[in-house]
Amino acid sequence: MSDGDMAGPGLAPIDLEALWAKVRQSSFYAAMRSMPAKEREAMFAIYAFCRAVDDIADDQQGDRAERTQALNQWRADLDQLYAGQTPSQAAFLVKPVADFDLERADFEAIIDGMQMDVDADIVAPDHATLDLYCDRVASAVGRLSVKVFGMERQGGIDLAHHLGRALQLTNILRDLDEDADIGRLYVSSDALAVAELPVSDPKTVVADPRIDIAARQIAIVANGHYEAADKVMRSAKGQLKAPRLMGAAYGRILKHMLAEGWKPPRRRISLSKGEKLWVLVRYGLMP
Repeated sequence: MSDGDMAGPGLAPIDLEALWAKVRQSSFYAAMRSMPAKEREAMFAIYAFCRAVDDIADDQQGDRAERTQALNQWRADLDQLYAGQTPSQAAFLVKPVADFDLERADFEAIIDGMQMDVDADIVAPDHATLDLYCDRVASAVGRLSVKVFGMERQGGIDLAHHLGRALQLTNILRDLDEDADIGRLYVSSDALAVAELPVSDPKTVVADPRIDIAARQIAIVANGHYEAADKVMRSAKGQLKAPRLMGAAYGRILKHMLAEGWKPPRRRISLSKGEKLWVLVRYGLMP
C-alpha cells in the first residue's frame, strides 16, 4: 500500500507505514492478523482514514477555520472517490470501497463527528447530543467495519450501534482528565444533574468527587450497550474475532473503572499483560 500524496490544506502527509507500525503494537492487530488479506487491508484503510481525521480534531494544530478546511478537503476527496475519480488524499480507500461497498454516508458521519469537536469544545452535552457524537465517531466506524466482517446487514447495523457506543463511552470515562486538560467534558449534562454537579469548566467538574456519581450513570449506559452487542454477536455470522476482542478488552477496562471509581485522584486504567493475553487466548487469537 503506497503513501501517495495525501496532504491537504493544514495537513501533513499521511504516513501509512507509521500507522501500520502502530497497529502492529496493538491488541487489535492480533484480530486483524487472523483475517484474510483483502479484509485486513480494508480494515487498515478504515483505520487510516479515522486516524487522519481524528488527528485534525484532536491535535489542535491551527485555528478552527483551518481545521474545518482540512476536514472539508476530506469531504472533497470523498466527492472524487464516489464519482469514480482518483482522490488526492483518499486513494488508499478506492479498493476497500469497491471490494466491500463501503457507504459514503458512514465516512461523512465520521467527519461530521470530528467537526463537532472542531466547531467548539464539547462540554457536558445533553444525552441526545452525546449519543449523536458517539454514533458519528464510533458507530459509523462500526458500520464500515461490519461490512468487511461479512455480517448480514441488520445484524451488522445493530452491532455497530451498540458496540460503537459502548467503546466510545468507555473511552470517555477513561479519558476524563486528558479531555479536561484540553477544555472538553463529554460526560452528559443529564448525568451531571443526577450527581447534582453543576456544569462549569471541565477541570473544575472532574476535580469534584461527585463526578463519580455522574460517571457511573454513563457506565450503566455503556454496560447496556456491551450486553446488547454481546447478544448480537452470539447469533451473528461473519468474521467476528475483532469485535469480540474489542468488546472483551474494553468491557474489562470498564469493569476495573467501576471497581476503582472516578473520585479524584484517578489513574488511567489499562489492562495488564496477563489480562491482554487472557483475552487473546479466550477468543482464539493465540495458540
